[in-house]
Amino acid sequence: MHLRFHRGGIRRLAPLLALLCLQAGTAGGEPPGTAHEQTPERIVWNKTPIRITLPVGSERMIHFPAAVRAGIPAHINAILRTQSVDGTLYLTASRPFDTARVMVRETESGQTYLLDLRAVSSGGSTRPVEIRTAGRQSAQTPPEAAGAARTGRSPGYGYVALTRFAARQLYAPRRLMRDLPGIMRTPVSRDPVALVRGGAVRAVPLIAWQSQGGACPGGCYVTAVRLTNITPRHQVLDPRGLRGRWLAATFQHGRLFPAGDEADTTTVYLISARPFGESLEAP
Repeated sequence: MHLRFHRGGIRRLAPLLALLCLQAGTAGGEPPGTAHEQTPERIVWNKTPIRITLPVGSERMIHFPAAVRAGIPAHINAILRTQSVDGTLYLTASRPFDTARVMVRETESGQTYLLDLRAVSSGGSTRPVEIRTAGRQSAQTPPEAAGAARTGRSPGYGYVALTRFAARQLYAPRRLMRDLPGIMRTPVSRDPVALVRGGAVRAVPLIAWQSQGGACPGGCYVTAVRLTNITPRHQVLDPRGLRGRWLAATFQHGRLFPAGDEADTTTVYLISARPFGESLEAP
């Protein structure tokens, strides 16, 4: 397990979150609508293999800056349907398989990408993935997005700003809620997850956003997760007790009262370089 936390992040955010704090049990945040399912996840290629999870029986599109060819390992060739059209790979797995490395090469430039693919029976996303290289624009990048990149209209946000934004969206009065340029809703499952070790705290993702640029080369993800004590004892929350790979983790409250108390619930804000589900499963 690798947990990395913004230095002094919790101490620096405490005064801010105190201003925003209301009863955690009244947390809002509806699940994203289906329109968000087709918003591409944008990833900048930095020579690190890109992890992609495929849902069995459903097609997932991977966009590249130019036309590509994929080298599929022999042991998954029969269970992975692959089509490459105009810079987009269309991938469909017929059965689950463990992580397999796939080399993808641009047909003209020879630029090479590495994908770590796996297929799962349930829980995989069909959200398209758009892979970019530094200084290049994908063929699927809309003109308005390219213009924003050229003029720098989409500012980057650090961990503190992202956490502050998420907390305000959940707890601030409606008159204080506002969107920020370059931050958009992204899909997240609302099924309970095994986020906190020990089984004493129930974790349910509430809402997630993706930022463009900033502290993460391909944009950061910030996910708000509701935590509820399900035991008759107080629980002290510790970032070291979280599963997954997180860049920062900030608790709205550091202690949970016994189950049934009005203070048995709080929220944790998790910042990651990949979507919540993939970051949770990362070693």
